[in-house]
Amino acid sequence: MAATVRRQRQRRRVCWALVAVLLADLLALSDTLAVMSVDLGSESMKVAIVKPGVPMEIVLNKESRRKTPVIVTLKENERFFGDSAASMAIKNPKATLRYFQHLLGKQADNPHVALYQARFPEHELTFDPQRQTVHFQISPQLQFSPEEVLGMVLNYSRSLAEDFAEQPIKDAVITVPVFFNQAERRAVLQAARMAGLKVLQLINDNTATALSYGVFRRKDINTTAQNIMFYDMGSGSTVCTIVTYQTVKTKEAGMQPQLQIRGVGFDRTLGGLEMELRLREHLAGLFNEQHKGQRTKDVRENPRAMAKLLREANRLKTVLSANADHMAQIEGLIDDVDFKAKVTRVEFEELCADLFERVPGPVQQALQSAEMSLDEIEQVILVGGATRVPKVQEVLLKAVGKEELGKNINADEAAAMGAVYQAAVLSKAFKVKPFVVRDAVVYPILVEFTREVEEEPGVHSLKHNKRVLFSRMGPYPQRKVITFNRYSHDFNFHINYGDLGFLGPEDLRVFGSQNLTTVKLKGVGDSFKKYTDYESKGIKAHFNLDESGVLSLDRVESVFETLVEDSPEEESTLTKLGNTISSLFGGGTTPDAKENGTDTVQEEEESPAEGSKDEPGEQLELKEEAEAPVKDASQPPPPEPKGDAAPEGEKATEKENGDKSEAQKPSEKAEAGPEGIPPAPEGEKKQKPARKQRMVEEIGVELVVLDLPDLPEDKLARSVQKLQDLTLRDLEKQEREKAANSLEAFIFETQDKLYQPEYQEVSTEEQREEISGKLSATSTWLEDEGFGATTVMLKEKLAELRKLCQGLFFRVEERKKWPERLSALDNLLNHSSMFLKGARLIPEMDQIFTEVEMTTLEKVINETWAWKNATLAEQAKLPATEKPVLLSKDIEAKMMALDREVQYLLNKAKFTKPRPRPKDKNETRAEPPLNASASDQGEKVIPPAGQTEDAEPISEPEKVETAGSEPGDTEPLELGGPGAEPEQREQSTGQKRPLKNDEL
Repeated sequence: MAATVRRQRQRRRVCWALVAVLLADLLALSDTLAVMSVDLGSESMKVAIVKPGVPMEIVLNKESRRKTPVIVTLKENERFFGDSAASMAIKNPKATLRYFQHLLGKQADNPHVALYQARFPEHELTFDPQRQTVHFQISPQLQFSPEEVLGMVLNYSRSLAEDFAEQPIKDAVITVPVFFNQAERRAVLQAARMAGLKVLQLINDNTATALSYGVFRRKDINTTAQNIMFYDMGSGSTVCTIVTYQTVKTKEAGMQPQLQIRGVGFDRTLGGLEMELRLREHLAGLFNEQHKGQRTKDVRENPRAMAKLLREANRLKTVLSANADHMAQIEGLIDDVDFKAKVTRVEFEELCADLFERVPGPVQQALQSAEMSLDEIEQVILVGGATRVPKVQEVLLKAVGKEELGKNINADEAAAMGAVYQAAVLSKAFKVKPFVVRDAVVYPILVEFTREVEEEPGVHSLKHNKRVLFSRMGPYPQRKVITFNRYSHDFNFHINYGDLGFLGPEDLRVFGSQNLTTVKLKGVGDSFKKYTDYESKGIKAHFNLDESGVLSLDRVESVFETLVEDSPEEESTLTKLGNTISSLFGGGTTPDAKENGTDTVQEEEESPAEGSKDEPGEQLELKEEAEAPVKDASQPPPPEPKGDAAPEGEKATEKENGDKSEAQKPSEKAEAGPEGIPPAPEGEKKQKPARKQRMVEEIGVELVVLDLPDLPEDKLARSVQKLQDLTLRDLEKQEREKAANSLEAFIFETQDKLYQPEYQEVSTEEQREEISGKLSATSTWLEDEGFGATTVMLKEKLAELRKLCQGLFFRVEERKKWPERLSALDNLLNHSSMFLKGARLIPEMDQIFTEVEMTTLEKVINETWAWKNATLAEQAKLPATEKPVLLSKDIEAKMMALDREVQYLLNKAKFTKPRPRPKDKNETRAEPPLNASASDQGEKVIPPAGQTEDAEPISEPEKVETAGSEPGDTEPLELGGPGAEPEQREQSTGQKRPLKNDEL
């Protein structure tokens, strides 16, 4: 009995735990019904959302445009974003920041920092000694890092999405260039954290474009691989991507479409911005030439003039894409001097000749990384705004050798749509069709370590080892495990980038540090001392390259094993809990169930490290965890290590797995009893073979970041608070501006109303003078002191004026409502009187209304007539300047009361069943015999089948000859028979029967 009670308690606990989990999921879903994506380009951004009822929609900004410039203007007391900031770039170029993404994750000595300073000399960059990065120095009091500026832009994009979706949004997918390294990706994540966004994934913009292309062409994808090349030239960079589309078999959903990134090539500085800068320099030279010898200053020394020239160069580049020549003109370029010059497309192409020569470069890189030829590419699709330049298309078409370039994709919005589709996939609130995405690692990552080896007796030397952790163009996300087998004390290892030979010398300088992290392990020796009786299985380091392409070291463990004998009577707590849960759902213990929860590592598939061939003296093991994506069936499996080429570590691992499998065979046989094999006798069960027991000890880890240190938590918290304060300041400013505009609008509207006839009719001269004087005084105050007034003061002034004008506005509004309300009341009274009159004319035998009901309606009608006449008479005696006694709300109340009574009677008439009428005596019917008794005239009932004991025979219906019929023609008429109507049956029997449900 006690055991049963304990089992019931366990079941109740598990059930309540499941209910709590479900409730938590529901609460989480209620807060994340809408998700967003941000396609963060160098020049502009596109924001898209998904919410219930709005599938994949591009967000319109405040100017109703589908893309927003990535520009921020920072002043002492205000900020501007988007188009407003773009217009401020001419007035205050120093405070207007653009293309700041080029500085993310870069130290001060990076060539891109010097390039940015040369392109935009109006910005003052200061040095951060702690992180070796740069800051924007707007003023002595204003200083912002590139991450903080990007956080402002992301926060602004969220506000646009929330206004469009009309609900709060926290989850987002953000696009980043495919060539972003680890430091740059972490910088974007920190910026999103400053903005308060939960990043579901950092998706490469080329992958997002490929996903958008595949989602809208799902039906065209089949088992045959299709290789598509996407050439994306944007404002700041160029990326070429080779993508393979085909359907693959998945474990969860069967055959589903898949895209796999096969090759990537890029040029960090080739884009529309460089073309615009060269056009700007050309226009500046033309202006200086036109005014040579005059006292006009060099236009290049004036930041405002150069900002105007850059804007004109942007417009000129767009126009020359469709025209052979165009006239560039700027009013008041500098010192009120106008500028006008003609620029041809030929001149533009000559200025950018070396840029056009670099167009085929990313194509060759992509083909080389994919190990493919142009003959295998089925189509080349253009993406990005800069691909609209005719010369770019001409050079690219010649480079790829195709008949034409594909333009069947939205070059501006494809990445945003693909990213928002991925956001819907990652969100819990939406169910979308699966589309497998296999992204590729651009920069290989390896592990390096040094250990002491004994080459000869007594001769020790240090040996440097390298193991590739994530190879170039390998798929991600995935997890990897590296096992160090020859260490019994604390040691260090390094995580660095692999072979970057595919990058040029200049790209390597821009890339930055090739060393990522130094990992210092502490506690290895202590773990060996703790488990002296156990066999060491090595030090296992678990790595994770997540969906955002960010590498992390999850944990480091020291693993030990020993052989122990099981006692059948003892059952582990974990097994008991598993049996309890399984019994709740009607299941049992599975043969694969493990007693020890730490055995999950043994289930991971072992994959030898690429390029890890070494002499047999080394002990290193590389495993790929089960969470790694399913390998594509079309790709050949990784080569197996052959013969002596495999390291001893791998051999030891194979032996270990073999021992484990042999040790598990008896237990599997023992567990096969329920499957149909007769169970072993009880005596044999107790003699179980020894099993392996695994012990895992967590190892302390100290990480030393080498590429770019992340912001410390205290500085990150200060940055978050700084951005929140700026956002609150902007909201307060908007609220104050709204209050000031409302006050000013009320003053102007009321002053105008005082001269309108309808307002003069209901007010005296003194009242209008009082209101006008108060309005004039408030207007004067607003002009003189309104700039320094707070939001509360402005709202108080507005409330005071509204209270003063409340009586005047009320009288006017009431008089406007009277005609409509009184007309509706008259119509209702007339219709109600006609209805009452008709109800009283109903014959008594057909009357469905009681006298009380009709009297009540008559009373309400009379009272309403009397109230209306009395109120109108009283209102006629009052002057128009007094508060009226005839109020629209009272008229509506009277109408509701009268309508309620009428509707009650109408509903009663609608659902009341008519009374049965007596039969016409002239109708020819079969009359019963005069001497028939009442029981003989009763209704004939046919008993159900099987009940024949009390059944009486049914008499044959009488036949009579009807008038006008021939003697041989008869018509059977049956009263009260089964075929008669209910009313006939009731009348024939003389008594009512209970109605059936279908007769009600």
